[in-house]
Amino acid sequence: MRGIINGKLILKDGIALDKVLLFDERIIDIVPKDEINLSGVEIIDAGGNFVSAGFINIHVHGCSGYDVMDEEGLEEISKGLLKTGVTSFLATTMSMEWEKVEGALNRIRAAMKNNRYANVLGAHLEGPFISRKYKGAHDENYLMEPNYERIESFRDVIKIITVAPELKGAVEFIKRCSEDNIIVSIGHSCASLDEMNVAIDQGARHITHLFNAMPQLHHRNPSVLGAAFTRDVTCEIIPDNIHVHPSLYEFVVNVKGKDRVIIITDSNRACLLEDGVYDLGGQDVYVKNKKATLKDGTIAGSILPMNEGIRNFYENTSLELWEVVNMATLNPAKLLGIDDKKGSIEKGKDAEFCVLDDRFEVVRVIK
Repeated sequence: MRGIINGKLILKDGIALDKVLLFDERIIDIVPKDEINLSGVEIIDAGGNFVSAGFINIHVHGCSGYDVMDEEGLEEISKGLLKTGVTSFLATTMSMEWEKVEGALNRIRAAMKNNRYANVLGAHLEGPFISRKYKGAHDENYLMEPNYERIESFRDVIKIITVAPELKGAVEFIKRCSEDNIIVSIGHSCASLDEMNVAIDQGARHITHLFNAMPQLHHRNPSVLGAAFTRDVTCEIIPDNIHVHPSLYEFVVNVKGKDRVIIITDSNRACLLEDGVYDLGGQDVYVKNKKATLKDGTIAGSILPMNEGIRNFYENTSLELWEVVNMATLNPAKLLGIDDKKGSIEKGKDAEFCVLDDRFEVVRVIK
């Protein structure tokens, strides 16, 4: 048994001081430090730093020079993400030749059995069933209408799939995915409010990177954002202060509620690396001053580490720290249906923690 002492424990409803966090494979207990005999316990001194449940990133394309679509490198992505406090993630695909997408899904399936570094929980299939008009950094040459037969053999791997509901066949596709417990996320779409409502009624329950790759909110044609703000769906947000103006972070929370917002990074292979030229989905990506773009200026994911995203969100809202941390831990765990095991520091849950200083730099990860 091991015990973390001298840590400020970020719980789902507050911050606990003067407690000892006892664990082995799972969390055993949280006890007052003056009520426990620590003889025989392996001590980890948090040094007065914060201790959080490991972060869960449900939308990440790459890290440390590697991309999910590469023929190898998932383990290196997993290793790199630990440096950002992420202990579990969804490996997110790009729109490329379908054979390459299938190859990525097969590699993700294999990686789900290896928990050496950050856990690969499965795949977020972003594309190819998305809008050409709002394709973002996806290559339009590989976009297609939704086809359930293409993904049926990967039901065990795909946990989230991004779909544009205005596409032909999308409604039936959304219904089939929902029936098979694949979370349907609406994104890269110009769907009308009516089309959005039909999609949500058929089981769609999440929005991919809110505000990005969708029309602006219009008072006579609310479109994707109108449904995102008025229906009971969860919403991803990329808090790199580039994809969304930081003044809107609290607005989104006020509209959606603290339990319906999920912090993601949408990071590409340049995460944790220097400025330079990289690639995403077979297209060159230019990284300068923390901004990643295609040659034409289209934003191409981010280089945001999760711990920095949490800090940005916290610094630009009036929320308590634990409320923001929930958006990168408990909220994604609830969406994925794994909050009985992950997402918060509670007795019986998996022992996956990150230790962070006052600037939210990652000091240590315990997994």
